[in-house]
Amino acid sequence: MNLYPTAPLSSPIYDNPIPGREFILSLFGKMKKNLNREQIAHALKLSNAEQKEALRRRLRAMERDGQLMFSQRKGYQIIDPSLLISGVITLHKDGFGFVKFSTTEKDLFIPKTQLTHVFEGDVVQVLLDATNTKRSNNKLIKIIERKTTYLAGILKRQGKDYVLVADNTKCPQKVQVEQCSLTNSSVGQYVNTKITQYPTFRQATQVQITEVLGLPHSAGMETKLALRRHGVSDNWEPALLTQASSFGNKVTEQDKLARVDYRLFPFVTIDGEDAKDFDDAVYCERTEQGDWRLLVAIADVSHYVKPDDVLDLEAQQRATSIYCPGQVIPMLPEALSNGLCSLNPHEDRLVLVCDMTINSNGHVSQANFTEGLIHSHARLTYNQAHTIITEPNTNLNKKIAESDASVPPLIKNLHALYVDLNEARKHRGAIDFDTQELKLNLNKNQKITSIEPVERNDAHKMIEEFMLCANVCTAQFLDKHQIPGLFRVHAGPQQKKLFLLRTLLAEKGLKLGGGDKPTSAHYNKLLNTISSRSDASIIRTLLLRSQSQAEYCANNLGHFGLAYDAYTHFTSPIRRYADLVTHRAIRAQIKAKQQNSLQRVMSYLNVFANKTSAKSTLCKKAYPYDLQSIETLSMHCSTQSRKANEISREVESALKCSYMNQYIGDTFTATISGVSSTGLFVELDTNSVEGLVPASSFNEGGCVFNAEKQQWRNDTKCFALGDRVSVTLKSIDLRERKMSFLLSNLTFH
Repeated sequence: MNLYPTAPLSSPIYDNPIPGREFILSLFGKMKKNLNREQIAHALKLSNAEQKEALRRRLRAMERDGQLMFSQRKGYQIIDPSLLISGVITLHKDGFGFVKFSTTEKDLFIPKTQLTHVFEGDVVQVLLDATNTKRSNNKLIKIIERKTTYLAGILKRQGKDYVLVADNTKCPQKVQVEQCSLTNSSVGQYVNTKITQYPTFRQATQVQITEVLGLPHSAGMETKLALRRHGVSDNWEPALLTQASSFGNKVTEQDKLARVDYRLFPFVTIDGEDAKDFDDAVYCERTEQGDWRLLVAIADVSHYVKPDDVLDLEAQQRATSIYCPGQVIPMLPEALSNGLCSLNPHEDRLVLVCDMTINSNGHVSQANFTEGLIHSHARLTYNQAHTIITEPNTNLNKKIAESDASVPPLIKNLHALYVDLNEARKHRGAIDFDTQELKLNLNKNQKITSIEPVERNDAHKMIEEFMLCANVCTAQFLDKHQIPGLFRVHAGPQQKKLFLLRTLLAEKGLKLGGGDKPTSAHYNKLLNTISSRSDASIIRTLLLRSQSQAEYCANNLGHFGLAYDAYTHFTSPIRRYADLVTHRAIRAQIKAKQQNSLQRVMSYLNVFANKTSAKSTLCKKAYPYDLQSIETLSMHCSTQSRKANEISREVESALKCSYMNQYIGDTFTATISGVSSTGLFVELDTNSVEGLVPASSFNEGGCVFNAEKQQWRNDTKCFALGDRVSVTLKSIDLRERKMSFLLSNLTFH
C-alpha cells in the first residue's frame, strides 16, 4: 500500500517497498536541511522494522552511488553533482592523500581519516568543498575503480591471526591473510598475495598467498619486491615460451629469401661488458665521392612477433625491458631476446638496415631502409673498441686482427665518422649534460660490494651518435610517408621551472640565455662555461631538473634536448615496444612500395584491377594502426617506460641502503644536492650515495627555509645547493629505502 500519494514506491520486486530515490532526494529539497535516518523514516511515515531496514539499505546505496553524503555529526545531505570530481589518488606515507584530476588545476587534498580503505592509484570520486575555505573539507564519496590487485610483504602472526606487513609503505590498512593459503609459507618470509576482499571502513583487507618470495636477505629480493610493488611479472606463461621457441635458434633458408644480403660486410656489435641482447650492429665505409656510408642494422623482431599474436600482446603489455642491478626483466622471452633476434657474433640474423650517406660536415644527405641479412663479424665491448682507437699496437688489436683483419680498420673508420658527427652535434646545439653514471658491483648474493663511476669513452659516444642518426632518419621516413607513428618528443622547459632555475643560477652568479624561450644551444653554452667549476655537477643537475620529460607522442613535436625537428625510436626493438611498432611501419611501407611496383608491371598485363584489394589487405595486416590506436600506444609506452625507470631506481635505492647499513655512525664529506622544506639532500663524496638531513635536526637555531632561493638560513648560517658539508649517517629505513644524516659539528649562533 502506498504511504501517501506523492511517494512513489520502489519496484514491486521488493518485499517491503518504500519510496524511491527520486522522492527521497526531493524530501531534502523540501526540508532544506540535513536529515538523519530517523528523521527520514518519520517524514516517510515508515513504522515497521522491515521498512526501516529497507530504508537503511536504500540510503547506503544512495551514499555508495554518490547521491547522498553521510557523517555521524551531520547525518545525510544531498550532493550537488556539479561539485563531484573524479581522479587518481596518490597517498602519502603519513596517511593523507591528493587526488589528481586535471593537468592544470591543483591536486585535491584528502585527509587521512577518509582514506583508511583506499589504495594508491585508485580512481575515486570526490565532493569539492563548495565554500573553498578549508582544504580538508573535500570529501571522498566513493571508489570508482580499484587499481591494486596484489600486495607483497612480510608474513606475520598476531595472536591467532596471520597478517601481511605490506612492503608498500603507502598501504596503512591492516591486511589479514586467509589461513587456507598458508601452505609452504612461514612467518618472517616475504610473500606475494592476491586481494580477495577490499577494505571498508569496518572491515580489513583480506588476501590469499599466491607466491612465496623468500627471506628478507635472499638474493635478488630487492628486485622481486620492486616488480611486485608495481604489478610487473618476471615469469612467462608456458604458451609464450612455446611460441618463442617454435622459431628455432637459427634463421631458416626460407626466411633469408627476398632480403638484401649484407653478410660479407664486416658488421660489428659494440656494447657493455654485461650485455646479452644485441639490438644493433654497425658498418661504415668511404664512398668514391668522399662521403661516408653508414649502415645501422637493427634486429628484425617484427619478422617473428606479429601484430596481436600471443608474444605481441605480452610485449605490448610490458612495453619495455626493465634493467635492474644484476638482473634484466626482458620484454620478450630469452629465446628471442638473447637468441634468435640478438645479433650474436658469427650467426646469420635478420635485420632492418638504415643505409645512410653522410657528408664531411656530419649531415645525412640520403637514407633508405631495407630488409637485410647480416653475419656479425665480432662482438666488441666499449672498452675493446676504445682500445683499438687509442692504442693500435696492443695485443688486443693483434688478437682481433688475427680473428678478422677487417675489424680494426672498420673501428677506425667508425671513429673518424663519429668525429664528423660530433662536430655537427655541437653546431646543432644538442645538450650534452655528461652526467656521471654509477656501477653497482654485486656479489653472488646480489648485494653491493662497491660503487664506482662508469667511464664513458669515445666508443660509447660513437655508437650513441650512430643510433641518433638512424632514429632521426626513421622519424623523417614516418613524416615523409605520413604514417601514423610513435614519435619520441621532448618539449622545452616550462616557465615555472625556468623561473626557479634562473633564480638559483643567479645565486651562483650565472645566467641562462634565451629569455622566456631558451634553446638547447643556450643550455649547452652555459654547460660549457661551468666545466671547470667545483660545483659543476650540481649546476648540471639544476639544468637537467628544469627539463621536461621526454615521452612518446602520435604527433611530431620535435626533440628540444637533442635539437631535432623529428625524432623517434628505431634502434632497440628487442627491449622497447615503440621501436617494434616503428619497424612494422617501415616494413609495411617497404612491402607497399614493392606491391606498387608489381601492380605497375601487372597493369600492363591487364590484371591490375584484380590485385588492388590485395594491396590494402597486405598493408593493414602488416601495420594495423591508425592515429587513435597510436595515441593510445604512445600513452601506454610512456607510462610503462616511466614505471620501468621507477622500478630500477627503487632497486638501486634498496641495495644502497642495505650496503650503507654497515656505515651507520660514520662521518662523510658531502655536497648539498637538493634543498626542500623537509631538509637538505646530500650526496656523499666517496660513492655518490644520497640521503636526507631532516630539517628538524638543524632548524632549532632559527633556521628558515626560502623556497625561491632553495636555501635554509638564519642570521649567521646559510645552507644552499652545492655547499660542502660534513654529515654523519644516523639511520636507515630499509622499508622506505631512505637514509637519514645529521650535520656534523653544527652550531647556530
